[in-house]
Amino acid sequence: MSIETRHAIHWREAETFNTEALRQNFLVPGLLVPGALNVTYTHYDRLMLAGAVPLGEPLAFTEAHARLVGSEHHLARRELGLVNIGGPGRITADGTTFDLGFQDALYLGSGTADVTFASVDPANPAKFYINTAPAHARHPARHITKEAAKAVPLGSQETANKRTIFQYLHPDVLPTCQLVMGLTRLESGNVWNTMPAHTHDRRMEAYLYFELPANAFTVHLMGRPEATRHLVVRNEEAIVSPPWSIHCGAGTTSYAFIWSMAGDNQAFTDMDMIAMQDLR
Repeated sequence: MSIETRHAIHWREAETFNTEALRQNFLVPGLLVPGALNVTYTHYDRLMLAGAVPLGEPLAFTEAHARLVGSEHHLARRELGLVNIGGPGRITADGTTFDLGFQDALYLGSGTADVTFASVDPANPAKFYINTAPAHARHPARHITKEAAKAVPLGSQETANKRTIFQYLHPDVLPTCQLVMGLTRLESGNVWNTMPAHTHDRRMEAYLYFELPANAFTVHLMGRPEATRHLVVRNEEAIVSPPWSIHCGAGTTSYAFIWSMAGDNQAFTDMDMIAMQDLR
């Protein structure tokens, strides 16, 4: 088990960083490690990123995760969203069991005290990518299948960004306090995500890239539109995107990624669009 804290970085400081400093501050590797529950707590809207890959024994939030947020248990004043990108998984929350298949999601409301993460078959373990964020009220737990998510097709083959956005934790699907979460899958032969680029100064965002072969990667663009930087991102690595930063990229092959946001509102279309000619 690992617990890491990432502090917020101003764009003025970020623009002085070399590649290694950018990676240390904005790239989050090693979340999905077999047999472990690993956590990165960020100071960007207090979003927490975590990965749980249970093998023979279930994994659970511990006293250390409670201390991380200064509560009697981790979800005392937080809500949780997760997506399973591995084998069949089972989550028990305060005595209620949820069985999640591949690309199923789960929402747990604040006040949930006991949460365990298990794999149905340890030889084909579940891979739970987890986010938690502060919550001011409790909403009911809900299992969201891929079919129950709101599917939004976007892009075109001509611009190499034909993709489908699956909105799981979204006001059109279920109520949450602030956490918004979904999954984007690019069609074969398409490589660009989130183009045209945008920012939303009212919310931070995080990406977890997955389904990238071992010899493939995504070039993730970040930074202010007039001063972009890039990070090379491998399979099952995450990116923390500050509110001042764009977040888009292109891969050496098609791929999928999970996105999540926390902040002032839940309006998916509340974006400040960047004209293509204004990117530098």
